[in-house]
Amino acid sequence: MAEEISKDGLRTSADATAGATDYSAAAGSRWNMLWPTALQWAPTSNDHIIAAEKRLLSVAKTPYVQEQVNIGSGPPGSKISWFRSTSNEPRFINTVTFDAKEGSPTLVMIHGFGVSQGFFFRNFHALTSRFRVIAIDQLGFGGSSRPDFTCKSTEETVAWFIDSFEEWRKAKNLSNFILLGYSFGGYVAAKYALKHPEHIRHLLLVGSAGFSSESDAKSEDFTKYRATWKGAILNLLWEYNFTPQTVVRGFGPWGPGLVYRITTDRFGAHSLGTVLTDEESKLLTDYLYHTSAAKASGELCMKYIFSFGAYDRKPLGKSASELKVPTSFIYGSEDWMNYQGAVEARKQMKVPCEIIRVPKGGHFVFIDNPTGFHSAVLYACRRFISSSDADPQHVPLPEGLQSV
Repeated sequence: MAEEISKDGLRTSADATAGATDYSAAAGSRWNMLWPTALQWAPTSNDHIIAAEKRLLSVAKTPYVQEQVNIGSGPPGSKISWFRSTSNEPRFINTVTFDAKEGSPTLVMIHGFGVSQGFFFRNFHALTSRFRVIAIDQLGFGGSSRPDFTCKSTEETVAWFIDSFEEWRKAKNLSNFILLGYSFGGYVAAKYALKHPEHIRHLLLVGSAGFSSESDAKSEDFTKYRATWKGAILNLLWEYNFTPQTVVRGFGPWGPGLVYRITTDRFGAHSLGTVLTDEESKLLTDYLYHTSAAKASGELCMKYIFSFGAYDRKPLGKSASELKVPTSFIYGSEDWMNYQGAVEARKQMKVPCEIIRVPKGGHFVFIDNPTGFHSAVLYACRRFISSSDADPQHVPLPEGLQSV
């Protein structure tokens, strides 16, 4: 397939509808460049990731453009070696854009830990009816560049994500957009909003991490568990950056089977809402396997941001009063991420804030109950998309949703 590199440094597929592109070797694993996929213990490559993404996003049945956005080798003038890693090679952020009618607000979507932007495959079609949707793979995840991760502190780790996102924003010449972050992506989105509020119209935090700590009441049972030998071992593995992706790589050629069992269990037998079809399960499994088995990079951030149990080392709730962007929290009714953290944060916030709960949805509420999720997003963004003269503040909450 033909590929063009524009003057602004974007690697863009000539086939916008299909959304596939060749991936820059500079952004890939050197191991994958030296060995054919068939000879690798974990058979994957960056080309496999992009191809799997293309197949999964075909479910959306909506034209889109896929591109590799060049964010350079580090923030201009920066001497921060952890961003450039051990080389000055340019880094790329994998980006998909779904256009909408002229004048539609722009919605930028950031995925969570362990997943990539393709997990929103059930949402793109519906959201493009009201938004220009742009979804990215964060640096070190999915089809984006995977530099060596050498951060040694929470501060460096946070900067890795928000600085790379800011370079992406500048490369795309974006401003005045709605920013949606899911789970760990919510943590990144909130941190970005604290540093660069001037670019954001509204902040949407979906099942967001960052608003709970070990001082929360729910941590009591977990604290007892961590004192057991099993908990102690798991805590040790966490501190040594033993991630779920490490397990997938360790299974080698049996990794796809492991991922398929996880996918069909979570979104099939134990789904809280609409189960995946067989075809969706196969496509999501293929995509999740290749994004998980690729070179470890961004995933190694976790121990610096969260302690074992996904408790925040520096909870965002303590910075809630500094947020300058109107914010909406969205949670599935069965989300293991405690929405009470958002309730406490709202008490400190000086900007408009609302908390919406979606029925029949867990932590992956946008997959479990996509219709309810879409309703929640549209309601949260009602003042940007309303076509009537009605006061957005008096628009009734859609049936089934709960305002906390």
